[in-house]
Amino acid sequence: MNIQAPQTLSGQFVVAMPALADPNFFQTVTCISEHNDQGALGVIVNRLHGLLSANDIFTELKLDVTVDAEQIPVHIGGPVHMDEVFILHGQPFGWQGCLPISENLAISNTVDILAAIARNEGPSDFLIALGCAGWGPGQLEDELLENAWLTGTASCDIIFKTDVSMRWEHALREMGVDPALLCDTAGHA
Repeated sequence: MNIQAPQTLSGQFVVAMPALADPNFFQTVTCISEHNDQGALGVIVNRLHGLLSANDIFTELKLDVTVDAEQIPVHIGGPVHMDEVFILHGQPFGWQGCLPISENLAISNTVDILAAIARNEGPSDFLIALGCAGWGPGQLEDELLENAWLTGTASCDIIFKTDVSMRWEHALREMGVDPALLCDTAGHA
């Protein structure tokens, strides 16, 4: 039996294996929003920014705020473009610059969606992140061959409904993997 990897990892989670020691990605769950021959882009969904809330972003952009923006967390989306805002979100997808990832998930990074969220008129499900994760051509594929990541379908329930501290474990369990049984060394059969 020959099992082939999908042509694209867009719409997939890449979940860090325990042996992935890079502190930027240790025990992370990254939603891949774009993957092609030019590389890959994704947003880490299980790292909170400890110093910022959405209100800080709204204030910097001089947006009118009608929601309790102090309660909207900001995530660390990855070590690339740390000065840019990325929003993973559910429907609707009509925002400027919106890139659908799947039928239920998209990524945007334009002011119109942030302004709508600030006014409580945005999508009901969203995650605001500073920065993203990026891979050059073939880099993510090489890391997969090195057993740095497991892959599985991105889950809106994990991104939007699961407590941040439990997303890594839940993503693994959704893939049928018991996190307690993972070892921290890679091997090839």
